[in-house]
Amino acid sequence: MKAFGPIPPEFKELRALQWVSEATPAYIYDFAIVSARIAGLRAAMPKALDIHYAIKANPMPALLAAIAPLVDGMDVASAGEMTRALGVMAGNRISFAGPGKRDAELEAAIRAGVTLNLESISESQRALAIGKALGVRPRLAIRVNPDFELRGSGMKMGGRASPFGVEVEHVPELVRGIVAGGGDWRGFHIFAGSQSLDTQAIIETQAATVALAGRLAKLAKLAPPLVNLGGGFGIPYFAGDTPVDIVAIGTALGKALKKLPKILSGTQFAIELGRYIVGEAGVYLARVIDRKISSGETFLIVDGGLNHHLAATGNFGTVVKRNYPVAVTHRMQDVAEETVTIVGPLCTPLDRLADRVALPRAEMGDVIAIFASGAYGASASPSAFLGHAPVRELLVDSRGH
Repeated sequence: MKAFGPIPPEFKELRALQWVSEATPAYIYDFAIVSARIAGLRAAMPKALDIHYAIKANPMPALLAAIAPLVDGMDVASAGEMTRALGVMAGNRISFAGPGKRDAELEAAIRAGVTLNLESISESQRALAIGKALGVRPRLAIRVNPDFELRGSGMKMGGRASPFGVEVEHVPELVRGIVAGGGDWRGFHIFAGSQSLDTQAIIETQAATVALAGRLAKLAKLAPPLVNLGGGFGIPYFAGDTPVDIVAIGTALGKALKKLPKILSGTQFAIELGRYIVGEAGVYLARVIDRKISSGETFLIVDGGLNHHLAATGNFGTVVKRNYPVAVTHRMQDVAEETVTIVGPLCTPLDRLADRVALPRAEMGDVIAIFASGAYGASASPSAFLGHAPVRELLVDSRGH
């Protein structure tokens, strides 16, 4: 038997599960949880700090429209995401990161007034040339590849050779080149890692990021209008995981922002979060279509799998397969009666949503819930694999409005 992660407290009383219907498989996102998470960030973080939503975590259009009024900006990583963001927010509040931006993407961003987070010197040169041809000053920030990483992060984005960002030693010259080339320099984007549950590591990384921004500004002899500190706040997925302490993070960041070097005195700061805002607000629902005993092991075969929720199967960046929080929806308060492995309908042994978990007995027709599924779910999964039907996505609000 293997343990599974903690069920988010908002779901322990079946808040959003009242929307379980005949139509599965489905994702349900409870906006009450999303809005509470953003409000909690506002309360914990320094008042002057902007909060951005990284829409790659979950780009569902209805969710974006609901989030837009609650955040100060959105961060995108493709032309497709940019189009969705522009549908709910002005271009000057959107930033566009990611390596390999095509000229057409650069042009679309420049026309829309979106800030481009430059990933290389050559990308800067192309953006400046396109802006000149359009007669538009492109809004250009520099994504910095920091000379440190976020300890404990699931995906490290700094402190090593990388396709992301510009090395620290090249940044001051690039800043001067952007200004000399007629660009509207918008500042720095410094992102060291993601999915960290180490509160002290996040505090130390944010302090190092502020210090690095000051050092680069002094070397460039230009103050950055904005410094995006990145994100990295993780959520509990697995047994033993505990939430980050955002009050401690906000307090430490507030102290750091009160000790800024003079060159950063007029700089705006922001954090960019995706998973932390939406991850625990989502639940994936799949219905049991068969029970099978094989060599003494019980399998629950459900109507959706890795084609809808790749991350839950451990095939989206997880080295060791561990179990997301899981429950039988109508028996969440009942004691475990059996150990089961939950698998999807796909013809591959990779399609395991939960491995040897203890649950109340589930029969054919019952619904299984996989929690902490609001981020990197439907849009991060191979939906066309083996030709199964796409998953439904539903935005609800358990507050009743």
